[in-house]
Amino acid sequence: MTASPIELIPTADDRRIARYAAAAIALSVVEAAIPMPLPGVKPGLANIITLIVLARYGWRDAVWVTLLRVVAGSLLLGQFLAPGFFLSLSGALASLVALGLAMHLPARWFGPVSQSLAAAFAHIAGQLLVARLWLVPHDGLLYLLPFFALAALLFGLANGLAAAKLLEEIASTAALPGEATNDRT
Repeated sequence: MTASPIELIPTADDRRIARYAAAAIALSVVEAAIPMPLPGVKPGLANIITLIVLARYGWRDAVWVTLLRVVAGSLLLGQFLAPGFFLSLSGALASLVALGLAMHLPARWFGPVSQSLAAAFAHIAGQLLVARLWLVPHDGLLYLLPFFALAALLFGLANGLAAAKLLEEIASTAALPGEATNDRT
């Protein structure tokens, strides 16, 4: 009996998700080198990629890009299965839930900026919940809430504005081959 090789053939969707995930991973690695005044506070630059993917291809692809970024980024930074990985994963999952809900709000009033703000606050909430339940089981952790909320507001706003601007530029140019947009309706 001869074993037959298993061959995985990537689709155009797989390649597109891989490209966006690679961009998000690169931004995560760059972001890890930026010194921040408070541990756990990061600009969340990779979330710009997630917002673009959400707007162009829908929630499912945004989930794939985000989860690939969290896992691959933690492997590259040597934090896989360390507390930082679980904080990042919990924040990412909470923000994906928020984005899943926010994308169903009327597009006339809610776009990338409001989605980014919802995701940023959900991300902080997810991280604080895991930190409180697992890492720092003390209510003193909640004294940091105003600082984290301010960071979520500032970075969520900045990332949302950046994503909105990039989406405008993408819409004004012709779609690249293999980059046809997908309606989320």
